[in-house]
Amino acid sequence: MSTPDLQQLAHDIKLWASELGFDQVGITDTDLSLEEPRLQAWLDAGHHGSMDYMARHGMMRARPHELLPGTLRVLSVRMNYLPFEAGFAATLRDPTLGYISRYALGRDYHKVLRNRLKQLRDRIEQRCRELCQATGEWRPFVDSAPILERPLAAKAGLGWIGKHSLLLNESVGSFFFLGELLISLPLPLDAPVEKEQCGKCVACINICPTGAIVAPYVVDGRRCISYLTIENDGPIPEEFRPLMGNRIYGCDDCQLICPWNRYADVSPEPDFSPRPNLHRPPLLALWRWSESEFLKHTEGSPIRRIGYQRWRRNLAVALGNGPATPDVIAALQLAQDEAEPMVAEHIAWALATLARRQQDDSKKTRLLIRCIEKGLPDHA
Repeated sequence: MSTPDLQQLAHDIKLWASELGFDQVGITDTDLSLEEPRLQAWLDAGHHGSMDYMARHGMMRARPHELLPGTLRVLSVRMNYLPFEAGFAATLRDPTLGYISRYALGRDYHKVLRNRLKQLRDRIEQRCRELCQATGEWRPFVDSAPILERPLAAKAGLGWIGKHSLLLNESVGSFFFLGELLISLPLPLDAPVEKEQCGKCVACINICPTGAIVAPYVVDGRRCISYLTIENDGPIPEEFRPLMGNRIYGCDDCQLICPWNRYADVSPEPDFSPRPNLHRPPLLALWRWSESEFLKHTEGSPIRRIGYQRWRRNLAVALGNGPATPDVIAALQLAQDEAEPMVAEHIAWALATLARRQQDDSKKTRLLIRCIEKGLPDHA
């Protein structure tokens, strides 16, 4: 294929990607050699926790051409997902509600992006047949293979990696999904962003509830609420439970505080619209779901992958961090005897936490009454 043909194809690919609902696409090569020492240091420090798959393929994550031999270019795409009326603060400030990371309120993004990438691949293959009667083996990926998607997206000009380790774009912030299409054509490359634009800002580091951003650009997954509520399949360490608040699936704090997200675009994609039963849901209503109801309500949702027991574990922690109402205590007690051991342990923690809160509230009430009786200033 001639150079003019490749340049025209690159132009057409971006046009087709836009027609398919992608908000941006960039083209890069497969050289991530500069990322290999960083990846190895992160793994050596154990920051991946129990995510064994992060280490399983060695440095293949930084070598797309080994993942799919013959790969010459990576098409990196992004798709915005911020829903209308995201209700960030309204949900986080109400301890009776469950907070779900905004990317998970609608349909599973893996399916949405992968289907669109397949359609993009089909259009490219058709054009290649028209031009030279030859096609290569091209594969789409959406968080589904050992590949460093954020460094690739940065090289492709989609943004820069922020201090919270997420990709940032100066026009739209960070509320978007990434996907990749590995191809065997020497398409012209897009230029990366000249430099990261976080400057001296450390808002994301300071806001993290559990201190998971242990250094600029370095996240210790073992401390991250997203890891604790989604990837972690065991008990949540007690030291982190009070810090989780009402976050039951993921966490958006580092994105919410980021100044660049003042420019975040709301997504018109219907698949990313919040499901009513997951948008600002009462914790007690979620707690009362049976396993069959959980499966029904999370069908086609990324939430289903954590399973019912981890879902209950997360809810128990959130209920323990909320008001010590009779309804909450009764609901936890009712479930304790028949709960799986891991969930039962978190229920026990929640009940003990609520009991201490009741005692503290009772002490404050008694002190207030004594102050009123003695005519003293109210310092309660």
